[in-house]
Amino acid sequence: MTARVLVVDDILANVKLLEARLTAEYFEVMSAMSGLEALTICEQAQPDIVLLDVMMPGMDGFEVCRRLRANPTTAHIPVIMVTALDQVADRVKGLEAGADDFLTKPVSDIALVTRVKSLTRLKMLTDELRMRSATGRELGFENEVDIDQIVGTRKGRILIVDDRRSTYERLQSMLATAHEVLVETDPQEALIKAAEGNFELIMISLGMAGYDPLRLCSQLRSLDRTRMMPILLVVDPEDQARLMRALDIGVNDYLVRPVDRQEMFARVRTQIRRKRFTDHLRDNVQQTIEMAVTDALTGLHNRRYMMSHLSTLVDQSHDRSKPLSLLILDIDFFKSINDTHGHDAGDEVLREFADRIRANVRGIDLCCRYGGEEFVIVMPDTDMALAFVVAERLRQRVAGEPFAISGGRSSLDVTISIGIGSLESRDDNPDTLLKRADLALYRAKKSGRNRVVADAA
Repeated sequence: MTARVLVVDDILANVKLLEARLTAEYFEVMSAMSGLEALTICEQAQPDIVLLDVMMPGMDGFEVCRRLRANPTTAHIPVIMVTALDQVADRVKGLEAGADDFLTKPVSDIALVTRVKSLTRLKMLTDELRMRSATGRELGFENEVDIDQIVGTRKGRILIVDDRRSTYERLQSMLATAHEVLVETDPQEALIKAAEGNFELIMISLGMAGYDPLRLCSQLRSLDRTRMMPILLVVDPEDQARLMRALDIGVNDYLVRPVDRQEMFARVRTQIRRKRFTDHLRDNVQQTIEMAVTDALTGLHNRRYMMSHLSTLVDQSHDRSKPLSLLILDIDFFKSINDTHGHDAGDEVLREFADRIRANVRGIDLCCRYGGEEFVIVMPDTDMALAFVVAERLRQRVAGEPFAISGGRSSLDVTISIGIGSLESRDDNPDTLLKRADLALYRAKKSGRNRVVADAA
């Protein structure tokens, strides 16, 4: 893994030391000697992570961090505070300013590299989601992301995993004032609850008796449903070796006993905010994808999706020597429906027609709105004879019951014409299949409509 790291420190020797350590791990390192210079570089060069010294003249690290978080252009860049101050109040102040983590001087090589790699992984994921979200906005699918509105003020859902009552009762009592907290003493039960409980943070004690908590951390990272779940470890001061292993596994953050209430609340809030922001972006990506491949009026797949998926289905049919048929359906005299009853009535007919299609095809069939009043059904593992039976059933279901319009206050009779095409040789492709079905549809309409015609080429 590589990343662009900005080192900010007013002492050149400190900059060179961090630069040498990071360069040895193949990170690309930039440097700034003041807070103002750091702000400029962050806005223009967009580093992947910032190592920020706290004690600097003019503008200290806390103020630099606050300004980075206040600027939408730089608010997503992870910040690690590097400080000689090891007081809880200083850590809390940094977290309140928006810092993601702390490193205390003299900086351990293992802690430095592990923290940078951990936050870089998160940054890469967030960048990908932000890019896709921006694409969605450009296409008109969503508005600008408001982080404060997304994270909200509602209580977080936290799972504490610990088998020492004195420890978990204290943590639970402190957190319960602002969050919904559940305690689980059995690690395997905790894994099940984490996968099913919609938690936003898991706090795991590294001092559990009779079980290796790192195994639980590894299992959480290996399951799809918990892979992105923030994990906050509670560790003893002397347990640094296992803490380093935990960070390599993918643990997000940690608290050292005795746990300070303010520091705990600040770190918990940071992890929950990040979780909510990432979830929102992921949901918007999914929504954008769905909107890009779905017809808004009928809820069926659109032509773009159909053309892409049809190519895959044709290739699979060739590879497996299986039949494939395609139906093109057209609503007869649809223009007269719009002209006589209005476009709202036409939309009602299209929606109801889509519902009847869905109710009369198999789950493996691909149903799409091809354009206007034309629809396509792609039927894998279906030969011409079976496709004809399905098409005739659809025609009867449409013609056999009037379509409600004007909110159900009136109705009208609707019929459809259907053309069928099937794969005939290994030289066939999506275009030839569509052309066959389209020619069959043309013959159906020319011979009187309200009928099914199969291509006989």
